[in-house]
Order: sequence, then structure tokens, then C-alpha cells
Amino acid sequence: MGRVQGRDQQAFTGLLDRHLAPLQRFLLRLTGNTADTDEVAQEAFLRIWSHAGRWQSDRVRFTTWLYRIARNLAIDRHRKRRETTTDDLSMIVDDAPDTAIVIDGERRQRLLRNAVAQLPERQRTALVLCHFDGLSNQDAAAVLEVSVDALESLLSRARRTLKTTLLPLQNTDEAPPCPTNR
Repeated sequence: MGRVQGRDQQAFTGLLDRHLAPLQRFLLRLTGNTADTDEVAQEAFLRIWSHAGRWQSDRVRFTTWLYRIARNLAIDRHRKRRETTTDDLSMIVDDAPDTAIVIDGERRQRLLRNAVAQLPERQRTALVLCHFDGLSNQDAAAVLEVSVDALESLLSRARRTLKTTLLPLQNTDEAPPCPTNR
């Protein structure tokens, strides 16, 4: 990142190669929309390039800074969309073979995705960062700009809400796993 601050394009390409795919996975889980994911990721890296001088290695890890920028951009995009449309969820087209097992599994995955999407933004982000993207509680807390205790509280509330929401799935053999405490 120090080289990027010196406007080294090869170093920036290296950062992009290393961090784009994990960032896109994070954003896809956060937004649920591939178009938004791609646009937000692109904008995040444009901001990294144009504001490279603002990053302070002694204050925050690069990945924390990147995820914070991307999260804020995703929130801004969601707010703008909410102002212009009442439909916040993307339509999901099911192209799977027409078997009862596949349909049931996809239904459960859809229920899980919808349950996660319905969580309050901060709870959803905490859950995605810790359980799906594997960030430590300390790093996730830094992305959310909260204390580790506050992050753990967000995770606890998110898990409790998911448990209640997904309780009907618990009695079947093929329910998707609910994120657990790491």
C-alpha cells in the first residue's frame, strides 16, 4: 500500500488481484445483488487509488480500511435505491432441475438469505464479516467502527433473530446450517 501511495500502478494492480475476489464475496453477501457488488467493489478500489494518501498503516490494517470503504458505499447505494424504489430485494430465478430435493434445498437457502437480508444493517454486516468472510471479532469491530463488545452484542442479536426466524427449518433433516459462534 505504501507503493500505491506513491502512485505505483503495478502495486495497485497487485492489491486489486489480491483483494478483489474476497471483497466481492463480502459485498455479495451484504447486498445480495451481483450488479451492486461489482459497482461497489469498483468504486471502493477507485477510492483506494484516489485517497491512498489518507491510509495510515499505524492506525488501521489495509483490509479493514478497504472493507469499511466498501461497506459505507454499499450502505449509501442501498439508501439511494430505497429512496427510488420499494423493492429492496432482487428477484432470484430458479434454473435448477425440477426435483423435490433440489427445490427444497434451494427454498431453504433462499429463506436463509432472506432472513439474513432482513437483519438490521449493522447486525447483517457483523454476521457477514465474522461468519462468512472469516474476519476476527477485532477486525470486524474495526470495520464497523465499534468496540469488540458491541460487535459481539450485534452478533448475538443477529443469531437470536435468525434462530427465531429459521425455527421452522430446524425440524427437517436438510436445513441449512445457521452461523454459529466462532
